[in-house]
Amino acid sequence: MTTRTPLIIDTDPGVDDAFALALAAASPEVDLLAVTTVFGNVPLSATTVNARRLLALLGREDVPVAAGADRPLVHPHPHRARYAHGSDGLSGRSDTLPEPTRALDPRDAVTLMTELLAAATAPVTIAAVGPLTNVALLLAAHPWAREKIGRLVIMGGAVGGGNVSAAAEFNIWSDPEAARRVLAEERLPTVLVPLDLTMRCAVDLDWLGRVEAAGPVGAALVGLTAEYQRHYAQSLGWPGLVLHDAVAVAEAVRPGILRTTRYPVDVDCTFGPGRGATVADRRRTEVNREYGVDQEQAVDFALDTDLDGLRQFVLDRLSTL
Repeated sequence: MTTRTPLIIDTDPGVDDAFALALAAASPEVDLLAVTTVFGNVPLSATTVNARRLLALLGREDVPVAAGADRPLVHPHPHRARYAHGSDGLSGRSDTLPEPTRALDPRDAVTLMTELLAAATAPVTIAAVGPLTNVALLLAAHPWAREKIGRLVIMGGAVGGGNVSAAAEFNIWSDPEAARRVLAEERLPTVLVPLDLTMRCAVDLDWLGRVEAAGPVGAALVGLTAEYQRHYAQSLGWPGLVLHDAVAVAEAVRPGILRTTRYPVDVDCTFGPGRGATVADRRRTEVNREYGVDQEQAVDFALDTDLDGLRQFVLDRLSTL
């Protein structure tokens, strides 16, 4: 019997988060232990309602949802992503989803993660596809938790340029101090899935049409994408959209589906134009060693994959819902 990987998804739904949750729900390789929510694309109250409604849509109300951080660790969040995700995070259509029957978990996100990690008998993967505030708080308050985490798979960052600014990707920029704590100070097996790859994994309207035709769940997911499609038609220059968070969850579900390169990394926490940038040190190891760069303080940047194979993998899984 194949052992399923225990998985916690920390998220700020968000259209691409909706597809990510659906992918996890459709993947028998993982045991979805919990969904924890964080501020980000929209305020925490909306991301939490969205997560609960999405799990109701997916028939996964057995999975607890706990609310986490409603703001960054240190500095105010400058603005949210309504320009891409709509006023409620789901193109203004959150209320078209089923109303959840399971109550919000009374524990906060960090407490729920802590208790699940303590009880776990196998290493747990945490897929963090929103700002990293909850994960930073978990690791700061409960350092023993590192021993129970098999991998962090994080959607965030960029090597070649950002989206919310010329340098920074939205999730990292939303709380750079938390991101720096997780990426540059912890020593955990970490896969960072940056814009450099997720933008290349964009899907077209034909792909969306096939998800929609697969059944009522697929149709409901595609029905959440109107605002997101309008945004990405401008960003991509052609009709389609980018499933950022689903690309990261694909790696959490099937390790190795993304090809990675290991780099030391830092996060710009200054207040200049580079705030929130992930700075990958791409110099040769021999050079870094000469300059005293800690090679152990590095993460695996997912920079390549079989693009058509990844799109087909996600499509096949969503078609089973």
